[in-house]
Amino acid sequence: MHVILGCDHAGLNLCAFLEQRLKSSHSLEIYQPKAGERVDYPDYAHLVVQVLLDKKDARGILVCGSGIGMNIAANRFKGIRAALCSDAYMAKMARLHNDANVLCLGQNVVGFGVALDIVEVFLKTEFEGGRHSTRLEKIEGLKC
Repeated sequence: MHVILGCDHAGLNLCAFLEQRLKSSHSLEIYQPKAGERVDYPDYAHLVVQVLLDKKDARGILVCGSGIGMNIAANRFKGIRAALCSDAYMAKMARLHNDANVLCLGQNVVGFGVALDIVEVFLKTEFEGGRHSTRLEKIEGLKC
């Protein structure tokens, strides 16, 4: 699977850890600032989401300090269903029931081992479809 991984300055360490763990089993595209450079998380969420929207079979992973900012920013884009997960169960349900295509993680929230478990479940779980497809159609049809 192709994975588009992005982070801001607060997620660099977890992003590097995930890159090392995923590079042997997945093709990766990585968007991250240079070490010591302070950046704004919406810019990196935007980069990852734009690439993801052009690659329908890929999945995105975004990392910042809490995961919250990346989650909010990514969900601003039509066709993106970003899920902020702090355990593997949440990642499984995000894929099974919500067809989430972006996983958001907080480097300051989850340990690296837990984060790897979350990522592995997120990448291997397929969307269940069925009644959940109807619900996703309703979400896509919401006008705010």
